[in-house]
Amino acid sequence: MIVICGAGIVGLSIARELLKKGAEDIVILEKERSLGVHASGRNSGVLHAGIYYTADSLKAKFCLKGNLLMKEYCKERGIPVLETGKVIVTKKEEELETLYELYRRAKANGTEVKLVDSEELKEVEPYAKTVEKALYSPLTAVVDSKTVLKTLASELESNGKVKIIRDVKVKNLKGSNVLKTTKGDFNFTFFINSAGAHADKLAHLFDVGKKFTIVPFKGTYKKLKREKSYLVRGNIYPVPDIRNPFLGVHFTKSYNGEVYIGPTAIPAFGRENYGIIKGLDREALSILFKNIILLFTNPKFRRVALTEPKKYIPRFFFKDIEPMVEGISKEDIIPSDKVGIRPQLVDWERKELVMDFLVLKDSNSVHILNAISPAFTSAFAFAEYVVSRYIFEEVRYAL
Repeated sequence: MIVICGAGIVGLSIARELLKKGAEDIVILEKERSLGVHASGRNSGVLHAGIYYTADSLKAKFCLKGNLLMKEYCKERGIPVLETGKVIVTKKEEELETLYELYRRAKANGTEVKLVDSEELKEVEPYAKTVEKALYSPLTAVVDSKTVLKTLASELESNGKVKIIRDVKVKNLKGSNVLKTTKGDFNFTFFINSAGAHADKLAHLFDVGKKFTIVPFKGTYKKLKREKSYLVRGNIYPVPDIRNPFLGVHFTKSYNGEVYIGPTAIPAFGRENYGIIKGLDREALSILFKNIILLFTNPKFRRVALTEPKKYIPRFFFKDIEPMVEGISKEDIIPSDKVGIRPQLVDWERKELVMDFLVLKDSNSVHILNAISPAFTSAFAFAEYVVSRYIFEEVRYAL
């Protein structure tokens, strides 16, 4: 039996790929009662197009391919795909150098992009503002991530070879092939850890990746008033600080016509700390201690930690987004209950944020760490890679 822990987009995609390879006995363990409670169901729904990532990274290798595979999957099943594209705009002249670097990366990754001036920008996003140049990505799209998860899970379960067990938590590992859970023991021939925000803790049970730990960041969102949704046609992103893995607060028009503005990247104190207090547990002090250490040892983390929390204050949030869109006022920004957690992996020996996906293999287990953006976009292509390189040869004898 192959056991997968985590029924997010990565876990489901790996199960789908295993079925293609002939696997017949797959159990997916999900700690929540429903799917999409965490990162896979709380993202912006944006299908990225491989712009931000250096060509030698796993993100670059699988983002564009994953984008195309996900679009194909959605279209075949009647799931709406908003192919409205994306523009990356500059707020000040100093950001032009980074914009050109993003253009070079996109070209190296084989994706379609175009540098446009202010007039050309208006043809794509009539109300977007930029300084001199912007980057246009026609392949960026938006989907309803929860519908994708629901459809994928339904297909897997209807196959008869995959069982998704919900509301079950891992307690411990017994020996090398028995997983102890709140719903009994599971004997496995191979184990796949796709547990998202808890993937590091699960890997540590297997004595894998002990130098890595997850430090959570909270992504809060706001919305545009419905009557001002015309200001955004698709996606308007800022030029990010490419030294960190965050893309900056951006505008995204969702499948239902609402325009979300976010997410922030505020250090959180719990892996599921979606509210002010909600999601805090006994690990909060440990996370706070790690944040303090990073604050003093990592200048890139310090920059985020000192600037992002200000965006809780409306005037600072507005100051961050106002240079990107014409005709927007403070009164146009309204609260949203949308919030997510980015489970950011940190190499604790080096005190550095890990920029890429990370796959670690043990004798009979594989652990997927740092499955953060663009993990949803990349999922199908990434699953092909993980199964073919790390799993298939190990389990073929059991198929």
